[in-house]
Amino acid sequence: MTNQRGQAPGDDRFDAAQAVARSAGALALDYFRRAETLVVEHKGSQDLVSEADRETERHIRQELQSAFPVDAFMGEEHGYTEGSPGDGTWVVDPIDGTQPFLLGLPTWCISIAYVADNRAQIGVIYNPATDELYCAQAGVGAFVNGVPIRVRQADSLADGLTGVGCSPRTTPEHLADIMRNLLQRGGMYQRTGSGALNLVYVAAGKHIGYVETHIHAWDCLAAVCLIEEAGGRVSDFVTEFGVQGAGPLVAGSPGVFDQLMQLMPVPVRYS
Repeated sequence: MTNQRGQAPGDDRFDAAQAVARSAGALALDYFRRAETLVVEHKGSQDLVSEADRETERHIRQELQSAFPVDAFMGEEHGYTEGSPGDGTWVVDPIDGTQPFLLGLPTWCISIAYVADNRAQIGVIYNPATDELYCAQAGVGAFVNGVPIRVRQADSLADGLTGVGCSPRTTPEHLADIMRNLLQRGGMYQRTGSGALNLVYVAAGKHIGYVETHIHAWDCLAAVCLIEEAGGRVSDFVTEFGVQGAGPLVAGSPGVFDQLMQLMPVPVRYS
């Protein structure tokens, strides 16, 4: 027997991740509505943080560590807390897309992943501004607000949009190479300012692929679970970079995955 989201009864972590994403979303949405009052700090070029990021992560950390004290925790703003040996790790970005968040744009989200046995076992991405809750569990499927989702079928990069990520670690030359190669193949790019959202659009069939030369684990691991459970393919991020690392990522519909890999100006591992 399963519930409307498809998971087996009693799967506490999957239920908890969704509940915490919603409660954290309510907290973040309150900050979003008064973003002009927030004190903003620069962690680096184009890398911003505010009290909204910190307080939202603190809420998620407190709720999950209270419910699952043996689990490790990795958050963008407050770092890594070790858990019991052999247990999994929560990997969290409290607000992915801080720039659009601070500018009043609705393209930001909360990203929560649970990683165990070198695999993203649970992925939850919540966009409070649109009230879209994406969730997936390994072997169960992927859903948005309880409705199953699948990747879009595509044979060519001209068949849909490709999300292109860009961070302060992305060189202008690499970004230009990706854009040129994509456009030459008849494709078109889109960037929301949130890697997690662009990635989950692949799972939901809104995009056919996503490429980025340097993305952090907290930005992508929840979406990795969602894409895999929605029938997509993803490069080997977890096995290569773990829960605290960063590196290149390619994800997409099976029919265009090899074409997406060919866009990348840096080596990407896929087994």
